[in-house]
Amino acid sequence: MPRPATLDDIPALLALENRCFTTDRLSRRSFRHLLTRGHAVTLLEEEAGHLLGYVLLLFSRGASLARLYSIAVHPDHPRSGIGSRLLKAAEAAALERDCVSMRLEVRRDNAASLGLFRRHGYRQFKEVLDYYADHMAALRFEKRLIPHLQVDLIKVPYYQQTLEFTCGPAALMMAMKVLDPTLELERKLELRLWREATTIFMTAGHGGCGPYGLALSAYHRGFDLEIHVNEDGVFLVDSVRSLEKKEVMRLVQEDWIEELQRLPVALRHGSLGVDELRQKFEAGGIPLVLISSYRIYGERFPHWVVVTGFDDHYIYVHDPLVNAENGETVTDSINLPIPHREFQRMARYGKVGQKAVLILYRSHRRSRLAMPASSSSSSP
Repeated sequence: MPRPATLDDIPALLALENRCFTTDRLSRRSFRHLLTRGHAVTLLEEEAGHLLGYVLLLFSRGASLARLYSIAVHPDHPRSGIGSRLLKAAEAAALERDCVSMRLEVRRDNAASLGLFRRHGYRQFKEVLDYYADHMAALRFEKRLIPHLQVDLIKVPYYQQTLEFTCGPAALMMAMKVLDPTLELERKLELRLWREATTIFMTAGHGGCGPYGLALSAYHRGFDLEIHVNEDGVFLVDSVRSLEKKEVMRLVQEDWIEELQRLPVALRHGSLGVDELRQKFEAGGIPLVLISSYRIYGERFPHWVVVTGFDDHYIYVHDPLVNAENGETVTDSINLPIPHREFQRMARYGKVGQKAVLILYRSHRRSRLAMPASSSSSSP
């Protein structure tokens, strides 16, 4: 029966790592970090005190998703059932943490691992070229650990934000791409949207994007939309101490609202629950939701995600942020399953609990419009 690893097992883990892999090996520092963090589990298979194999899992904070980060079986013990036992133990550990699915990446040339995962019901959903240090491609797999859940998912192309302050534009780009497949997801558009929608000031560095600026960017590109906010305060202002900066943010938001009120855009006061979001989604809308990142990343900053689906227990989102410092990849940010109650807790920001949702729809307007240069509110 596989057991949890401790720091005392690091020498044996390193020795096994060196026997099993020639590239992309985990270092002593990596093992130490992963063994001491609360969102990772390493399980060992032993015989007479000798390490025969290990499996390492990562868990998403706030989301019901597990990722099999690494698995290794001693090369002297092929076809011994060790890999299957480790994989079953990993799935059991994930279920104990209420994870709805397990994801992983494996080298395209690793026939033994590919066979193992396919035998255990893992489904390939993507190939990533030039993924490993030696330029080998990776195949991404997923298995639903709770197969009876009926998920209503739509295919939302994923776009990773390229800067720490462009989650709003990245989320908006994903939503627009669903409704207009001809849209090209590229960095120039990400930065253009940020220039149009930024609130200009934050505590330090570049500004984030509030709901009104993002809404105008979407409207001027030919999309219909609804805006749902729970109060009239200036969005994202909690992080700003300077009275002058607060005033600038107030004036920018006031200008956006005045423009929106002259347009056929539904601006509604009140918050949307999960059931109401699902109704909008089933009617063809693509929701963008402002959340507090604390429940996912342990840090308090405003963050935009795009909703990709629902089932009776979970809401699924694309998160444009990939937290590479914690060993995450794009796999960890696609269709994140978040329990309904947990999502309701995170879908607010700041001391007063500001809530904002944009719902994008295909437009009945025939022509795609460009954003007028005079409407841009980028930083000087």
